[in-house]
Amino acid sequence: MAEIVPFKAIRPCKEQLQNFSSKSYKSYSLNEIQSTLKRNPLSFLSIIHLKKNLNGSLKRSERYQLVKNKFRDLIDEKILIKDPSPAFYIYETRQADNHLFCGVIAGASVEDYNNNVIKKHEATIAKRENTFKNYLKAVRFNAAPVLLTFADNQTINKGIQTAKNNAKEINEWTTENETHKIWHIDKNNDIEILAKAFASIPKLYIADGHHRSASSVLLAKEIGANSTSKLNKAHTHFLSYLIPESQLKIYDYNRLIKNLNGLTVDQLLYKINLVFEIEKKETNLHFSTRKNEICMYLSGNFYSLYLRKTIEDKTTAINQLDTQILQTYLLEPILGIENVRTDKRISYIYGKDSMKQIKTAVDCGEQAVGFGLFPIQTNELKAIADSGAVMPPKSTYIYPKLRSGITIYDF
Repeated sequence: MAEIVPFKAIRPCKEQLQNFSSKSYKSYSLNEIQSTLKRNPLSFLSIIHLKKNLNGSLKRSERYQLVKNKFRDLIDEKILIKDPSPAFYIYETRQADNHLFCGVIAGASVEDYNNNVIKKHEATIAKRENTFKNYLKAVRFNAAPVLLTFADNQTINKGIQTAKNNAKEINEWTTENETHKIWHIDKNNDIEILAKAFASIPKLYIADGHHRSASSVLLAKEIGANSTSKLNKAHTHFLSYLIPESQLKIYDYNRLIKNLNGLTVDQLLYKINLVFEIEKKETNLHFSTRKNEICMYLSGNFYSLYLRKTIEDKTTAINQLDTQILQTYLLEPILGIENVRTDKRISYIYGKDSMKQIKTAVDCGEQAVGFGLFPIQTNELKAIADSGAVMPPKSTYIYPKLRSGITIYDF
């Protein structure tokens, strides 16, 4: 059963709520980082964005030390304040389309991760795990929650609502057409009710943050093996945001391919026709409308591709994923793309206008062909995780995309 624990969050003071948190660092261009810091010099970005050259190239360990120093400076300056007692934090985001995300920020258990109570659906890269583990070890804080989801549960919903009603501190701010609210839940009874409610949940699923969680688990193992460590037990949990699965938004993750692997358009269509039923679309713009329909844009035309029933393999959940079907029967054998992580001929695009962008990219000659996929559903994600399998890379693009620095977990 799932364990979540309260923690003493380090948070921006009320005067900095509006401007402190940031999107994932990798989502910014350098120009965006610079303009953001110019407007908001005390943004969370000010902690993690450092010049690569200060009187010469800095070692990674030196950069980490500067991050830690800047973080501690903001605490000393009261820009960041640590809560005096452990708490849960109910965090709510309302998007411009009125979609609501509401869940609990808490510490999730490393033991639950190791015992497979926390389920995974993505493969992680050891190098990235170790890099972030070393970063966490050096800076001693985590500002980016792992997104966990669970089957909708009325007891948890009721516990959240009661805790919100009882909370004395409620903060609200807006960023990029989203409204954010956070409730500070520090009453023992509310904490106990929520912890007990989550203890009845048999499985949690990582929706986003596989490398962040894996890195925290590595660090916990390393600290635990150090018998002389004087650190508290905070390292046995990691920063998480838990929301019911009905609130997740999963977008299609589509593919663009630079060339046809030496094939002509007619040759490509011939090879595809051997394994897929091909339906040419008459519309000016088409996208996948259901599972197992792969949309293709090629040489000015949209097509729907359906794997031939004589070839279908329904023996495992992974073999029924559209991303797996596309890779197994088309991208690898026909277009020669064996490693979708490293092949420079493939790129990815997601979102409502992605097929329009695919059409534009192919029409102008930047790309040769594009493929659109129906968004993977939550039940598919869970089936993959429950089976112990992992999805092909770039199978899901999941919202909410969590901001860094709303509640910081130190250890």
